[in-house]
Amino acid sequence: MPEPFANVTGSLNENGVCQCSVYLPDTTFPVQKVEMLEITARVLSEKFEIELIKVSQYTKAIEMYELKIRNLTIKVQHMESTSVSYTELDFQLLKLEINEMQRLVTQLKSTLVGSNVIVEQLYVEIRNLTLMVNDLESLDKNNILAIRREIVTLQNRLKECEKDRNQTTPPSYFPPGSCGHGGIVNISKPYIVQLNWRGFSYKYGAWGRDYSLQTPEKDLYWVAPLNTDGRLLEYYRLYNSYDDLLLFKNARESRTTYGEGSGTAVYNNFMYYNIYGSRDMGKLNLNTNTLALRKTLPNAAYGNRFSYAGVTWQGMDFAVDESGLWVIYSTEESTGNIVISKLNDTTLDVLHTWKTRQYKPSVSNAFIICGVLYATRPVSTRKEEIFYMYDTNTEQEGKISIIMDKMLETVQSINYNPSDQILYVYNDGYLVKYNLIFQPMLP
Repeated sequence: MPEPFANVTGSLNENGVCQCSVYLPDTTFPVQKVEMLEITARVLSEKFEIELIKVSQYTKAIEMYELKIRNLTIKVQHMESTSVSYTELDFQLLKLEINEMQRLVTQLKSTLVGSNVIVEQLYVEIRNLTLMVNDLESLDKNNILAIRREIVTLQNRLKECEKDRNQTTPPSYFPPGSCGHGGIVNISKPYIVQLNWRGFSYKYGAWGRDYSLQTPEKDLYWVAPLNTDGRLLEYYRLYNSYDDLLLFKNARESRTTYGEGSGTAVYNNFMYYNIYGSRDMGKLNLNTNTLALRKTLPNAAYGNRFSYAGVTWQGMDFAVDESGLWVIYSTEESTGNIVISKLNDTTLDVLHTWKTRQYKPSVSNAFIICGVLYATRPVSTRKEEIFYMYDTNTEQEGKISIIMDKMLETVQSINYNPSDQILYVYNDGYLVKYNLIFQPMLP
């Protein structure tokens, strides 16, 4: 055996410290082999940890697959045991689930070295499920075809119903000026004619077509926007035809300082409105632009008292129907409820008065057809509802629901014309028309 070291005589340095040298034998220590062994051990340890994690993941995956297979088995057994017809969609969903599991199990098999009994068993069960579903689908084809035939039959019936609906009987026709109907049953979509001639800032006002019992076919269109304060009626225009109105041509523009509010109406070539700052009614001759008559409406509230909802300074709302001139208003005695008076259009005398139970400030506007008052209220910024009616012929009132589409939020006035059975609506400065549909007279 060689000596591990050799003894050598020592010596003292200049500081008196003993120094000596030791000579090791000529044997090389395998440092590189030790380092490689350490690296190999570390790599093996990491691989072991990875494989251990995989085993844990596979164990969880196998448990999940087993649960899915049990659920699918229950589904298939239920399909076998019942006579219920299943559509292709049911089978396709089952196939998708099985194919997904088959793909995952195949992937699981490829990652495992050697054979694994559990994975092999899963693979066989999934293959068996696939065969069972294919058999069921082939057995169920007749039922699927029956269902499809039934669907085709239903589609044909639906087409027939659609054809019948498109060939429905057109609404009953009632001659203009006639009251041989049972009242409004529906209303058309709005027809936007144009913006009033004074511009978008003139949001308040009224417009319409003159109605004359003597010459009902006569064309005279009028537009009366209020000033921007929403109160004073100062200027109005007349057009001798609808084409003139559309083209803003041949207009007769006049100025008056008497009117207040958007309750204006025109009847027999006279304009009727509330005299400014009073409970007086005014009758303006449109041929001469002069005030032909001024008369007080007894007990009428005025001064923006009990005006319509969202519309100021409309204490009086004049209306025209097949029988002539009316005024809609409120009194202190009625505590704000709507009062209807039939007027003598020549003298402005009140011929008869009806008191309703409908609060006027909760109504956005009103009009009269064949002696029946219809009141509206806002439903949204784009819809209005005709919700209330009062029949002066029977003194009966009731609720109805007819939805009116509107262009902008606020309806300032509604004027009905018996000549064409159209509603002329002033909607935030725009001139809008609606056609009315009446129901036959109830037996």
